[in-house]
Amino acid sequence: MLHHSLAALLLRDKLIPEDKLTRCSEYAWENKLPFSACLIEQKLISPSELANFCYLESNAPWLDLDAFNADYIPQEFINERLIRKNHAIPLYLRGNVLYVAVSDPTRIETLDEFQFRTRMQTEAVLVEESKLQKLIDTVLENDSSALGVTAEDEQELRDIDATDERQDDTGAVSADVKNDAPIVIYINKMLLDAIKRGASDLHFEPYEQEYRVRFRIDGVLHEIAKPPVQLAGRIAARLKVMSQLDIAERRLPQDGRIKLKLSKHKAIDFRVSSLPTLYGEKIVLRILDAAAAMIGIESLGYEPDQQKLYEEALEKPQGMILVTGPTGSGKTVSLYTGLNILNTPERNISTAEDPVEINLMGINQVQINVKAGLGFADALRSFLRQDPDVVMVGEVRDLETAEIAIKAAQTGHLVLSTLHTNSAAETLTRLMNMGVPAYNIAGSVTLIIAQRLARRLCGHCKEEEKLPKEEMLRQGFSEEQIKTATVYKAVGCDQCTNGYKGRTGVYEVMPITPNIADLIMTGSSSLDIAKQARKDGINSLRESALLKVAKGTISLIEANRVTNF
Repeated sequence: MLHHSLAALLLRDKLIPEDKLTRCSEYAWENKLPFSACLIEQKLISPSELANFCYLESNAPWLDLDAFNADYIPQEFINERLIRKNHAIPLYLRGNVLYVAVSDPTRIETLDEFQFRTRMQTEAVLVEESKLQKLIDTVLENDSSALGVTAEDEQELRDIDATDERQDDTGAVSADVKNDAPIVIYINKMLLDAIKRGASDLHFEPYEQEYRVRFRIDGVLHEIAKPPVQLAGRIAARLKVMSQLDIAERRLPQDGRIKLKLSKHKAIDFRVSSLPTLYGEKIVLRILDAAAAMIGIESLGYEPDQQKLYEEALEKPQGMILVTGPTGSGKTVSLYTGLNILNTPERNISTAEDPVEINLMGINQVQINVKAGLGFADALRSFLRQDPDVVMVGEVRDLETAEIAIKAAQTGHLVLSTLHTNSAAETLTRLMNMGVPAYNIAGSVTLIIAQRLARRLCGHCKEEEKLPKEEMLRQGFSEEQIKTATVYKAVGCDQCTNGYKGRTGVYEVMPITPNIADLIMTGSSSLDIAKQARKDGINSLRESALLKVAKGTISLIEANRVTNF
Protein backbone atom coordinates (compact mmCIF):
# COMPACT_ATOMS: atom_id res chain seq x y z
CA MET A 1 0.00 0.00 0.00
CA LEU A 2 1.38 3.39 -0.99
CA HIS A 3 0.65 6.04 1.61
CA HIS A 4 2.16 8.97 -0.26
CA SER A 5 1.24 10.83 -3.45
CA LEU A 6 4.92 11.30 -4.36
CA ALA A 7 5.29 7.51 -4.37
CA ALA A 8 2.39 7.23 -6.78
CA LEU A 9 4.02 9.72 -9.15
CA LEU A 10 7.35 7.88 -9.05
CA LEU A 11 5.54 4.60 -9.75
CA ARG A 12 3.66 6.15 -12.65
CA ASP A 13 6.91 7.10 -14.35
CA LYS A 14 8.46 3.72 -13.41
CA LEU A 15 11.46 5.42 -11.81
CA ILE A 16 11.45 3.05 -8.81
CA PRO A 17 10.04 -0.51 -8.60
CA GLU A 18 6.68 -0.81 -6.87
CA ASP A 19 7.88 -3.23 -4.15
CA LYS A 20 10.69 -0.88 -3.09
CA LEU A 21 8.36 2.12 -3.11
CA THR A 22 5.85 0.24 -1.00
CA ARG A 23 8.44 -0.76 1.59
CA CYS A 24 9.84 2.77 1.72
CA SER A 25 6.36 4.28 2.02
CA GLU A 26 5.35 1.93 4.83
CA TYR A 27 8.63 2.53 6.66
CA ALA A 28 8.13 6.31 6.46
CA TRP A 29 4.50 5.98 7.57
CA GLU A 30 5.24 3.71 10.54
CA ASN A 31 8.22 5.74 11.77
CA LYS A 32 6.68 9.17 11.06
CA LEU A 33 9.60 10.15 8.83
CA PRO A 34 9.55 12.31 5.68
CA PHE A 35 9.01 10.05 2.68
CA SER A 36 11.49 12.07 0.61
CA ALA A 37 14.17 11.58 3.27
CA CYS A 38 13.53 7.82 3.30
CA LEU A 39 13.96 7.69 -0.49
CA ILE A 40 17.38 9.30 -0.19
CA GLU A 41 18.38 7.28 2.88
CA GLN A 42 17.57 3.98 1.14
CA LYS A 43 19.38 5.19 -1.99
CA LEU A 44 16.36 4.62 -4.23
CA ILE A 45 17.03 7.95 -5.95
CA SER A 46 19.67 10.68 -5.70
CA PRO A 47 18.83 14.07 -4.13
CA SER A 48 19.34 15.90 -7.42
CA GLU A 49 17.21 13.40 -9.38
CA LEU A 50 14.41 13.69 -6.83
CA ALA A 51 14.56 17.49 -6.88
CA ASN A 52 14.49 17.53 -10.70
CA PHE A 53 11.54 15.11 -10.78
CA CYS A 54 9.56 17.20 -8.27
CA TYR A 55 10.38 20.37 -10.19
CA LEU A 56 8.97 18.91 -13.42
CA GLU A 57 5.85 17.64 -11.63
CA SER A 58 5.01 20.87 -9.82
CA ASN A 59 4.80 24.59 -10.40
CA ALA A 60 7.06 25.32 -7.42
CA PRO A 61 10.24 27.37 -8.06
CA TRP A 62 13.54 25.58 -7.45
CA LEU A 63 16.35 26.97 -5.29
CA ASP A 64 19.89 25.77 -4.72
CA LEU A 65 20.44 26.15 -0.97
CA ASP A 66 24.21 26.30 -1.48
CA ALA A 67 23.63 29.79 -2.85
CA PHE A 68 21.22 30.83 -0.08
CA ASN A 69 22.28 33.00 2.86
CA ALA A 70 20.65 31.66 6.05
CA ASP A 71 20.85 35.14 7.61
CA TYR A 72 17.86 36.09 5.44
CA ILE A 73 15.59 33.59 7.23
CA PRO A 74 12.84 35.50 9.12
CA GLN A 75 13.58 34.67 12.76
CA GLU A 76 10.05 35.38 13.98
CA PHE A 77 8.81 32.31 12.10
CA ILE A 78 11.42 29.86 13.40
CA ASN A 79 9.51 27.22 15.39
CA GLU A 80 11.50 24.05 16.02
CA ARG A 81 8.49 21.79 16.56
CA LEU A 82 6.74 23.05 13.41
CA ILE A 83 9.90 22.70 11.30
CA ARG A 84 10.80 19.22 12.55
CA LYS A 85 7.25 17.94 12.23
CA ASN A 86 6.80 19.12 8.63
CA HIS A 87 10.41 18.78 7.47
CA ALA A 88 10.24 22.27 5.99
CA ILE A 89 11.62 25.69 6.91
CA PRO A 90 10.71 29.32 6.09
CA LEU A 91 13.25 30.94 3.78
CA TYR A 92 12.14 34.53 3.31
CA LEU A 93 9.15 36.86 3.56
CA ARG A 94 7.87 39.00 0.69
CA GLY A 95 4.97 41.23 1.73
CA ASN A 96 2.51 38.86 3.39
CA VAL A 97 3.79 35.78 1.54
CA LEU A 98 6.07 33.38 3.40
CA TYR A 99 8.19 31.16 1.14
CA VAL A 100 8.80 27.74 2.67
CA ALA A 101 11.55 25.35 1.58
CA VAL A 102 10.26 21.80 0.92
CA SER A 103 11.72 18.72 -0.73
CA ASP A 104 8.30 17.17 -1.41
CA PRO A 105 5.80 19.63 -2.95
CA THR A 106 2.99 17.03 -2.91
CA ARG A 107 2.52 17.46 0.86
CA ILE A 108 -0.06 20.23 0.68
CA GLU A 109 -0.76 19.91 4.42
CA THR A 110 2.72 21.31 5.13
CA LEU A 111 1.93 24.68 3.60
CA ASP A 112 -1.52 24.65 5.22
CA GLU A 113 -0.03 24.21 8.70
CA PHE A 114 2.62 26.89 8.16
CA GLN A 115 -0.11 29.24 6.95
CA PHE A 116 -2.26 28.44 10.00
CA ARG A 117 0.60 28.82 12.48
CA THR A 118 2.18 31.97 11.02
CA ARG A 119 -0.99 33.71 9.79
CA MET A 120 0.78 34.35 6.46
CA GLN A 121 0.11 33.26 2.90
CA THR A 122 2.56 30.49 2.05
CA GLU A 123 4.30 29.37 -1.14
CA ALA A 124 6.52 26.33 -1.65
CA VAL A 125 10.14 26.60 -2.76
CA LEU A 126 11.60 23.30 -3.99
CA VAL A 127 15.04 22.32 -2.65
CA GLU A 128 17.18 19.19 -2.53
CA GLU A 129 16.41 16.86 0.37
CA SER A 130 19.96 16.52 1.69
CA LYS A 131 20.55 20.28 1.60
CA LEU A 132 17.21 20.92 3.31
CA GLN A 133 18.11 18.61 6.19
CA LYS A 134 21.49 20.30 6.56
CA LEU A 135 19.89 23.77 6.66
CA ILE A 136 17.32 22.67 9.26
CA ASP A 137 20.03 21.23 11.50
CA THR A 138 22.16 24.37 11.15
CA VAL A 139 19.35 26.81 11.88
CA LEU A 140 17.97 24.89 14.84
CA GLU A 141 21.32 24.22 16.46
CA ASN A 142 21.12 25.40 20.05
CA ASP A 143 23.91 27.75 20.91
CA SER A 144 23.68 28.58 24.59
CA SER A 145 27.26 29.75 24.86
CA ALA A 146 26.34 33.39 24.27
CA LEU A 147 25.95 34.00 27.99
CA GLY A 148 29.03 32.09 29.19
CA VAL A 149 30.89 33.73 32.06
CA THR A 150 34.67 33.62 31.75
CA ALA A 151 37.24 33.56 34.54
CA GLU A 152 37.91 37.26 33.88
CA ASP A 153 34.20 37.95 34.35
CA GLU A 154 34.29 36.06 37.66
CA GLN A 155 37.26 38.19 38.78
CA GLU A 156 35.41 41.36 37.83
CA LEU A 157 32.46 40.18 39.92
CA ARG A 158 34.66 39.59 42.94
CA ASP A 159 36.12 43.08 42.60
CA ILE A 160 32.79 44.88 42.96
CA ASP A 161 32.90 47.79 45.37
CA ALA A 162 30.45 46.60 48.01
CA THR A 163 30.04 50.09 49.48
CA ASP A 164 28.70 51.66 46.29
CA GLU A 165 24.91 51.29 46.41
CA ARG A 166 24.29 53.65 43.45
CA GLN A 167 21.46 55.52 45.23
CA ASP A 168 20.44 59.10 44.76
CA ASP A 169 19.29 61.51 47.45
CA THR A 170 15.74 60.10 47.50
CA GLY A 171 16.96 56.56 48.11
CA ALA A 172 15.86 55.29 44.70
CA VAL A 173 18.30 53.12 42.80
CA SER A 174 19.74 55.01 39.84
CA ALA A 175 18.70 53.90 36.36
CA ASP A 176 22.30 53.64 35.24
CA VAL A 177 22.37 50.10 36.70
CA LYS A 178 21.60 48.94 33.16
CA ASN A 179 25.25 49.77 32.45
CA ASP A 180 26.54 48.28 35.73
CA ALA A 181 28.73 45.63 34.06
CA PRO A 182 29.56 43.46 37.13
CA ILE A 183 25.88 43.22 38.14
CA VAL A 184 24.86 42.53 34.54
CA ILE A 185 27.41 39.71 34.36
CA TYR A 186 26.31 38.31 37.71
CA ILE A 187 22.59 38.29 36.85
CA ASN A 188 23.26 36.74 33.46
CA LYS A 189 25.33 34.04 35.13
CA MET A 190 22.54 33.27 37.63
CA LEU A 191 19.91 33.04 34.90
CA LEU A 192 22.08 30.80 32.73
CA ASP A 193 23.03 28.56 35.67
CA ALA A 194 19.35 28.17 36.58
CA ILE A 195 18.52 27.08 33.03
CA LYS A 196 21.42 24.62 32.89
CA ARG A 197 20.51 23.08 36.26
CA GLY A 198 16.87 22.66 35.33
CA ALA A 199 15.53 25.07 37.97
CA SER A 200 11.92 26.20 37.85
CA ASP A 201 12.26 29.32 40.03
CA LEU A 202 14.98 31.75 41.19
CA HIS A 203 14.68 33.58 44.53
CA PHE A 204 16.71 36.75 45.20
CA GLU A 205 16.21 37.44 48.91
CA PRO A 206 17.50 40.36 51.07
CA TYR A 207 17.86 40.02 54.85
CA GLU A 208 19.33 42.26 57.55
CA GLN A 209 22.82 40.72 57.58
CA GLU A 210 22.99 38.77 54.31
CA TYR A 211 21.62 38.33 50.81
CA ARG A 212 21.02 34.92 49.27
CA VAL A 213 20.06 33.41 45.94
CA ARG A 214 18.12 30.14 45.85
CA PHE A 215 17.02 27.91 42.97
CA ARG A 216 14.03 25.60 43.11
CA ILE A 217 15.30 22.40 41.52
CA ASP A 218 12.95 19.42 41.19
CA GLY A 219 10.51 21.13 43.53
CA VAL A 220 12.98 21.78 46.38
CA LEU A 221 14.79 25.06 47.12
CA HIS A 222 18.60 25.00 47.24
CA GLU A 223 20.84 27.86 48.33
CA ILE A 224 23.15 28.74 45.43
CA ALA A 225 24.98 31.95 46.33
CA LYS A 226 25.39 34.68 48.93
CA PRO A 227 26.44 37.94 47.27
CA PRO A 228 27.34 40.90 49.54
CA VAL A 229 24.22 42.29 51.22
CA GLN A 230 25.24 45.79 50.11
CA LEU A 231 24.48 44.75 46.52
CA ALA A 232 20.80 44.06 47.25
CA GLY A 233 19.58 47.35 45.78
CA ARG A 234 21.66 47.04 42.62
CA ILE A 235 20.63 43.41 41.99
CA ALA A 236 16.95 44.27 42.46
CA ALA A 237 17.28 47.31 40.20
CA ARG A 238 18.98 45.33 37.44
CA LEU A 239 16.27 42.66 37.52
CA LYS A 240 13.56 45.35 37.45
CA VAL A 241 15.21 47.10 34.50
CA MET A 242 15.36 43.80 32.60
CA SER A 243 11.66 43.15 33.28
CA GLN A 244 10.67 46.77 32.53
CA LEU A 245 9.39 47.52 36.01
CA ASP A 246 9.51 50.92 37.76
CA ILE A 247 12.85 50.91 39.59
CA ALA A 248 11.86 53.98 41.63
CA GLU A 249 8.83 52.19 43.12
CA ARG A 250 9.98 50.07 46.05
CA ARG A 251 6.88 50.21 48.24
CA LEU A 252 4.44 48.16 46.12
CA PRO A 253 4.61 44.70 44.50
CA GLN A 254 5.17 44.65 40.74
CA ASP A 255 4.98 41.98 38.03
CA GLY A 256 6.87 41.77 34.74
CA ARG A 257 8.58 39.49 32.26
CA ILE A 258 12.10 38.93 30.94
CA LYS A 259 13.01 37.37 27.61
CA LEU A 260 16.53 36.00 27.68
CA LYS A 261 18.00 35.20 24.27
CA LEU A 262 20.32 32.21 24.41
CA SER A 263 20.99 32.18 20.68
CA LYS A 264 19.54 33.51 17.44
CA HIS A 265 16.76 30.94 17.54
CA LYS A 266 16.21 30.12 21.21
CA ALA A 267 14.92 32.32 24.02
CA ILE A 268 13.66 31.62 27.53
CA ASP A 269 10.94 33.70 29.20
CA PHE A 270 10.91 34.53 32.90
CA ARG A 271 7.90 35.72 34.88
CA VAL A 272 9.14 38.27 37.42
CA SER A 273 7.54 39.25 40.73
CA SER A 274 8.91 41.88 43.11
CA LEU A 275 7.77 42.06 46.74
CA PRO A 276 8.77 44.77 49.26
CA THR A 277 10.10 43.13 52.43
CA LEU A 278 11.52 44.52 55.66
CA TYR A 279 15.09 44.71 54.32
CA GLY A 280 14.54 45.36 50.62
CA GLU A 281 12.80 43.85 47.63
CA LYS A 282 12.58 40.10 47.17
CA ILE A 283 12.56 39.17 43.47
CA VAL A 284 11.27 35.79 42.31
CA LEU A 285 11.65 34.62 38.71
CA ARG A 286 9.66 31.72 37.29
CA ILE A 287 11.24 30.08 34.23
CA LEU A 288 8.67 29.68 31.47
CA ASP A 289 9.91 27.18 28.90
CA ALA A 290 7.41 26.44 26.12
CA ALA A 291 9.25 23.20 25.42
CA ALA A 292 7.94 21.88 28.74
CA ALA A 293 4.44 21.81 27.30
CA MET A 294 5.54 19.89 24.22
CA ILE A 295 7.46 17.00 25.75
CA GLY A 296 4.63 14.61 24.98
CA ILE A 297 2.16 12.86 27.23
CA GLU A 298 4.40 9.76 27.32
CA SER A 299 7.02 11.69 29.33
CA LEU A 300 4.73 12.96 32.09
CA GLY A 301 4.72 9.77 34.16
CA TYR A 302 1.21 8.45 33.57
CA GLU A 303 0.71 4.72 33.96
CA PRO A 304 -0.50 3.17 30.64
CA ASP A 305 -4.11 2.83 31.82
CA GLN A 306 -4.10 6.41 33.17
CA GLN A 307 -2.72 7.81 29.91
CA LYS A 308 -5.39 5.94 27.96
CA LEU A 309 -8.15 7.44 30.13
CA TYR A 310 -6.79 10.98 29.60
CA GLU A 311 -6.44 10.51 25.84
CA GLU A 312 -9.95 9.07 25.57
CA ALA A 313 -11.36 12.06 27.47
CA LEU A 314 -9.51 14.45 25.12
CA GLU A 315 -11.02 12.68 22.11
CA LYS A 316 -14.57 13.36 23.29
CA PRO A 317 -16.29 16.31 21.60
CA GLN A 318 -17.71 17.65 24.86
CA GLY A 319 -17.43 17.35 28.61
CA MET A 320 -15.18 18.70 31.35
CA ILE A 321 -11.69 17.56 32.33
CA LEU A 322 -10.52 18.85 35.72
CA VAL A 323 -6.89 18.76 36.91
CA THR A 324 -6.40 19.22 40.63
CA GLY A 325 -3.50 19.53 43.04
CA PRO A 326 -1.55 22.08 45.10
CA THR A 327 0.54 24.89 43.64
CA GLY A 328 3.61 23.52 41.88
CA SER A 329 2.16 20.07 41.23
CA GLY A 330 2.41 20.29 37.43
CA LYS A 331 -1.22 21.10 36.61
CA THR A 332 -0.26 23.66 33.97
CA VAL A 333 1.99 21.21 32.09
CA SER A 334 -0.76 18.56 32.15
CA LEU A 335 -3.28 21.01 30.71
CA TYR A 336 -0.90 22.36 28.07
CA THR A 337 0.05 18.83 27.04
CA GLY A 338 -3.63 18.10 26.49
CA LEU A 339 -4.07 21.36 24.57
CA ASN A 340 -1.05 20.54 22.45
CA ILE A 341 -2.68 17.23 21.46
CA LEU A 342 -5.91 19.07 20.59
CA ASN A 343 -4.18 21.94 18.79
CA THR A 344 -4.97 21.25 15.13
CA PRO A 345 -6.13 23.58 12.34
CA GLU A 346 -9.63 22.10 12.60
CA ARG A 347 -10.21 23.26 16.20
CA ASN A 348 -10.85 26.69 17.69
CA ILE A 349 -9.19 26.74 21.12
CA SER A 350 -9.44 29.59 23.64
CA THR A 351 -7.87 29.85 27.09
CA ALA A 352 -8.34 32.21 30.04
CA GLU A 353 -5.25 32.26 32.27
CA ASP A 354 -3.85 34.22 35.19
CA PRO A 355 -1.13 34.62 34.17
CA VAL A 356 -0.43 33.30 30.67
CA GLU A 357 2.73 31.30 31.31
CA ILE A 358 3.45 29.62 27.97
CA ASN A 359 2.64 31.06 24.56
CA LEU A 360 1.32 28.51 22.06
CA MET A 361 0.78 29.27 18.39
CA GLY A 362 -2.72 28.37 17.24
CA ILE A 363 -4.36 28.91 20.64
CA ASN A 364 -6.19 32.12 21.57
CA GLN A 365 -4.86 32.96 25.02
CA VAL A 366 -6.49 35.63 27.19
CA GLN A 367 -4.73 37.23 30.16
CA ILE A 368 -7.12 37.72 33.08
CA ASN A 369 -7.15 41.30 34.37
CA VAL A 370 -9.46 41.62 37.36
CA LYS A 371 -8.64 45.32 37.87
CA ALA A 372 -9.86 46.05 34.35
CA GLY A 373 -13.00 43.97 34.89
CA LEU A 374 -11.89 40.86 33.01
CA GLY A 375 -12.30 37.83 35.25
CA PHE A 376 -12.50 34.13 34.43
CA ALA A 377 -16.30 34.24 34.17
CA ASP A 378 -16.19 37.28 31.86
CA ALA A 379 -13.63 35.66 29.56
CA LEU A 380 -15.52 32.35 29.50
CA ARG A 381 -18.78 34.12 28.68
CA SER A 382 -17.07 35.83 25.73
CA PHE A 383 -15.50 32.55 24.55
CA LEU A 384 -18.94 31.03 24.08
CA ARG A 385 -19.73 33.76 21.54
CA GLN A 386 -16.52 33.01 19.61
CA ASP A 387 -17.54 29.61 18.16
CA PRO A 388 -15.13 27.56 20.32
CA ASP A 389 -14.43 23.83 20.14
CA VAL A 390 -12.13 23.66 23.17
CA VAL A 391 -12.03 26.02 26.16
CA MET A 392 -9.43 26.08 28.93
CA VAL A 393 -10.11 28.03 32.13
CA GLY A 394 -7.04 28.55 34.30
CA GLU A 395 -8.95 27.94 37.54
CA VAL A 396 -12.55 27.50 38.70
CA ARG A 397 -12.58 29.90 41.63
CA ASP A 398 -16.27 30.69 42.15
CA LEU A 399 -19.81 29.53 41.43
CA GLU A 400 -20.28 31.86 38.45
CA THR A 401 -17.20 30.50 36.65
CA ALA A 402 -18.18 26.92 37.51
CA GLU A 403 -21.73 27.35 36.19
CA ILE A 404 -20.60 28.86 32.87
CA ALA A 405 -17.91 26.17 32.43
CA ILE A 406 -20.42 23.39 33.09
CA LYS A 407 -22.91 24.97 30.70
CA ALA A 408 -20.19 25.03 28.03
CA ALA A 409 -19.38 21.36 28.69
CA GLN A 410 -23.06 20.48 28.27
CA THR A 411 -23.50 22.37 25.00
CA GLY A 412 -20.96 20.68 22.76
CA HIS A 413 -17.66 22.07 24.04
CA LEU A 414 -14.65 20.38 25.60
CA VAL A 415 -13.66 22.29 28.75
CA LEU A 416 -10.37 21.91 30.64
CA SER A 417 -9.73 23.57 33.99
CA THR A 418 -8.07 23.26 37.40
CA LEU A 419 -9.17 23.23 41.03
CA HIS A 420 -7.13 23.33 44.23
CA THR A 421 -8.16 20.16 46.07
CA ASN A 422 -6.20 17.26 47.52
CA SER A 423 -7.80 14.35 45.64
CA ALA A 424 -10.09 13.57 42.73
CA ALA A 425 -13.04 12.73 44.99
CA GLU A 426 -12.70 15.99 46.91
CA THR A 427 -12.99 17.89 43.62
CA LEU A 428 -16.58 16.70 43.22
CA THR A 429 -17.57 17.69 46.75
CA ARG A 430 -15.82 21.05 46.27
CA LEU A 431 -18.05 21.75 43.26
CA MET A 432 -21.12 20.76 45.30
CA ASN A 433 -20.04 23.06 48.13
CA MET A 434 -19.69 25.90 45.62
CA GLY A 435 -23.39 25.47 44.87
CA VAL A 436 -23.26 23.60 41.57
CA PRO A 437 -26.28 21.24 41.31
CA ALA A 438 -25.35 17.56 41.55
CA TYR A 439 -27.09 16.68 38.28
CA ASN A 440 -24.97 19.25 36.43
CA ILE A 441 -21.77 17.80 37.88
CA ALA A 442 -22.74 14.23 37.02
CA GLY A 443 -23.78 15.21 33.52
CA SER A 444 -20.79 17.37 32.55
CA VAL A 445 -17.60 16.23 34.33
CA THR A 446 -15.99 13.34 32.41
CA LEU A 447 -12.54 13.00 34.03
CA ILE A 448 -10.67 14.26 37.10
CA ILE A 449 -6.88 14.10 37.42
CA ALA A 450 -5.32 14.63 40.84
CA GLN A 451 -1.55 14.92 40.67
CA ARG A 452 1.71 15.56 42.46
CA LEU A 453 5.32 15.92 41.28
CA ALA A 454 7.91 13.58 42.77
CA ARG A 455 11.68 13.72 42.29
CA ARG A 456 13.14 10.93 40.17
CA LEU A 457 16.00 8.88 41.57
CA CYS A 458 19.32 9.35 39.78
CA GLY A 459 19.97 6.26 37.67
CA HIS A 460 23.74 6.51 38.23
CA CYS A 461 23.90 6.43 42.03
CA LYS A 462 20.66 5.03 43.47
CA GLU A 463 21.12 2.10 45.84
CA GLU A 464 18.80 -0.72 46.85
CA GLU A 465 17.17 -0.28 50.24
CA LYS A 466 16.27 -3.37 52.25
CA LEU A 467 13.01 -3.00 54.19
CA PRO A 468 11.27 -5.56 56.43
CA LYS A 469 8.06 -7.04 55.07
CA GLU A 470 6.10 -5.60 57.98
CA GLU A 471 7.30 -2.06 57.18
CA MET A 472 6.42 -2.42 53.49
CA LEU A 473 2.93 -3.63 54.43
CA ARG A 474 2.60 -0.66 56.80
CA GLN A 475 3.62 1.69 53.99
CA GLY A 476 0.81 0.34 51.82
CA PHE A 477 2.45 -2.24 49.54
CA SER A 478 0.36 -5.30 48.71
CA GLU A 479 1.58 -8.86 49.27
CA GLU A 480 2.02 -9.26 45.50
CA GLN A 481 4.04 -6.05 45.18
CA ILE A 482 6.38 -7.09 48.01
CA LYS A 483 7.35 -10.24 46.10
CA THR A 484 8.61 -8.31 43.06
CA ALA A 485 9.31 -4.77 44.28
CA THR A 486 12.85 -3.43 44.58
CA VAL A 487 12.99 -0.28 46.71
CA TYR A 488 15.84 2.18 46.08
CA LYS A 489 17.15 5.14 48.06
CA ALA A 490 18.85 8.38 47.01
CA VAL A 491 22.64 8.63 47.39
CA GLY A 492 24.05 11.55 45.40
CA CYS A 493 26.74 11.96 42.76
CA ASP A 494 28.19 14.56 40.40
CA GLN A 495 25.40 13.97 37.87
CA CYS A 496 22.44 14.74 40.15
CA THR A 497 21.20 16.88 43.05
CA ASN A 498 21.33 14.94 46.33
CA GLY A 499 20.47 11.70 44.58
CA TYR A 500 17.62 13.05 42.47
CA LYS A 501 17.48 14.13 38.83
CA GLY A 502 14.31 15.44 37.24
CA ARG A 503 10.72 14.88 38.29
CA THR A 504 7.84 12.65 37.33
CA GLY A 505 4.12 12.94 37.88
CA VAL A 506 2.13 10.86 40.34
CA TYR A 507 -1.51 10.69 39.29
CA GLU A 508 -4.99 9.64 40.29
CA VAL A 509 -7.02 9.57 37.07
CA MET A 510 -10.71 9.12 37.90
CA PRO A 511 -13.35 8.91 35.15
CA ILE A 512 -16.94 9.58 36.19
CA THR A 513 -18.31 6.05 35.99
CA PRO A 514 -22.05 5.30 36.35
CA ASN A 515 -21.48 4.20 39.94
CA ILE A 516 -19.70 7.44 40.83
CA ALA A 517 -22.38 9.47 39.01
CA ASP A 518 -25.02 7.79 41.20
CA LEU A 519 -23.09 8.80 44.32
CA ILE A 520 -22.85 12.39 43.07
CA MET A 521 -26.62 12.49 42.52
CA THR A 522 -27.25 11.33 46.10
CA GLY A 523 -24.86 13.94 47.55
CA SER A 524 -22.39 11.38 48.90
CA SER A 525 -19.22 12.44 50.71
CA SER A 526 -15.74 12.42 49.16
CA LEU A 527 -14.90 9.35 51.28
CA ASP A 528 -17.77 7.37 49.73
CA ILE A 529 -16.75 8.50 46.23
CA ALA A 530 -13.10 7.55 46.89
CA LYS A 531 -14.16 4.08 48.10
CA GLN A 532 -16.21 3.56 44.94
CA ALA A 533 -13.26 4.67 42.80
CA ARG A 534 -11.09 2.00 44.45
CA LYS A 535 -13.83 -0.58 43.71
CA ASP A 536 -13.81 0.58 40.08
CA GLY A 537 -10.07 -0.12 39.88
CA ILE A 538 -8.87 3.51 40.07
CA ASN A 539 -5.51 3.87 41.86
CA SER A 540 -5.26 6.56 44.52
CA LEU A 541 -2.34 8.97 44.59
CA ARG A 542 -0.69 6.83 47.25
CA GLU A 543 -1.11 3.63 45.22
CA SER A 544 0.29 5.34 42.11
CA ALA A 545 3.28 6.58 44.11
CA LEU A 546 3.98 3.07 45.47
CA LEU A 547 3.88 1.70 41.91
CA LYS A 548 6.71 4.10 41.02
CA VAL A 549 8.61 3.11 44.17
CA ALA A 550 8.28 -0.58 43.22
CA LYS A 551 9.65 0.22 39.74
CA GLY A 552 12.65 2.08 41.19
CA THR A 553 11.57 5.42 39.71
CA ILE A 554 11.22 7.28 43.01
CA SER A 555 12.26 6.61 46.61
CA LEU A 556 9.90 5.67 49.40
CA ILE A 557 10.92 8.85 51.23
CA GLU A 558 9.84 10.88 48.19
CA ALA A 559 6.55 8.97 47.97
CA ASN A 560 5.89 9.84 51.62
CA ARG A 561 6.76 13.48 50.96
CA VAL A 562 4.20 13.95 48.19
CA THR A 563 1.42 11.56 49.33
CA ASN A 564 -0.25 10.55 52.59
CA PHE A 565 -0.40 7.04 53.96
